[in-house]
Amino acid sequence: MGMRVGVARGAGRRGRRLGLFALLAVAAVVGWWVFVGGFGGVKIDLGGAGQARLALPAGFQANVFAAGLAGPRFMAVGPDGTLYVAERGQNRIVALPDRNGDGQADARITVAGDLHAPSSLDFYKGDLIVGEQDGVRLIHLNAQGHETGRSVLVPDLPTDGVHTTKTVLVGPDGRLYVALGSTCNVCAESDARRATVQVYNMDGSGGQLFSKGLRNAVGLAINPVTRAIWATNNGRDLWGDDRPPETVNALHAGADFGWPRCHAGRLPDTEAGVAGGCTGVDAPLVELDAHQAPLALAFYQGTAFPVAYRDSLYVALHGSWNRTQLVGYKVMRVPLRAGVVAGPAEDFATGWLPSQAGAIGRPAGLAVGADGSLLVSDDKGGFIYRIRYAGP
Repeated sequence: MGMRVGVARGAGRRGRRLGLFALLAVAAVVGWWVFVGGFGGVKIDLGGAGQARLALPAGFQANVFAAGLAGPRFMAVGPDGTLYVAERGQNRIVALPDRNGDGQADARITVAGDLHAPSSLDFYKGDLIVGEQDGVRLIHLNAQGHETGRSVLVPDLPTDGVHTTKTVLVGPDGRLYVALGSTCNVCAESDARRATVQVYNMDGSGGQLFSKGLRNAVGLAINPVTRAIWATNNGRDLWGDDRPPETVNALHAGADFGWPRCHAGRLPDTEAGVAGGCTGVDAPLVELDAHQAPLALAFYQGTAFPVAYRDSLYVALHGSWNRTQLVGYKVMRVPLRAGVVAGPAEDFATGWLPSQAGAIGRPAGLAVGADGSLLVSDDKGGFIYRIRYAGP
């Protein structure tokens, strides 16, 4: 009797566990359906990675500069013209020299390894400043571009939440600028450094707020004419296909770009619930279609492009997840005149999204090569593409 009761109780417990597992499985399926289809039919990029056949303006050509990289993000050109890239998937910085000038990297040299998900880099007096997930590091290099030592400039940056990359830039004033994204879509942050660009002395001391209200300012670049720092910004999700626009902004000390209460300087947030939420908010310089996820931006300063394409800002669009149809996955050009926006953004390089079945690549970083070409990193496919002007 006791044994039969024990078996019955054990069976009952197992049955309840199986029932619970079944319920959780159903909940997971329902949750996935709500996630994918419930918010207006959100479409997720499920495409496989591959080499893109880029569509470009007349006279331009593209080739693969480097392949087989693991999550290549932002890039910088060294003093000797060598391209350096933050290979986030391998936790390292690599150099990609093109010694014979044929437009393809001859080697892949690990400059610095054992890093913490590096995503950005900049040069300062021949050394590398690296933005890692949890801080900013200085990598000392010798004349051959090899690491001779390292130190932490800014430690203990927050790593929680949905935006974990840190973008670094040596500013025109010789100070260090660091962009930190928000933890969330729309919320009140407990850490005042989130959703801002902070500024430090070059030794990492004296950190303070520079500009705020930027949900995720991934790209930073110096306008060569005005010397202002421009930044991309990824707007909030789950507000429909067309709201809010993605933006490019000119930063300045004390600027407030509105997040989470206001978007693009003119759209009060319905969830933040703040009356007059857009009062005192800085307006963007450029608006792009919603949810395209602008990452790097680069001012073209070379002479290899035709005149019409020189005084321009190029923006890498990583691509959407939060729309009923996929958008982005391309590079756009914003025409400038004397460092000021002179017209709407237009497509420059497409082909990473061949169909709505999914993207084969996701543009992330941009750099102007020593030869005047535009280099584009694709952190999904693991490629760096080189775009050059070949003539009519």
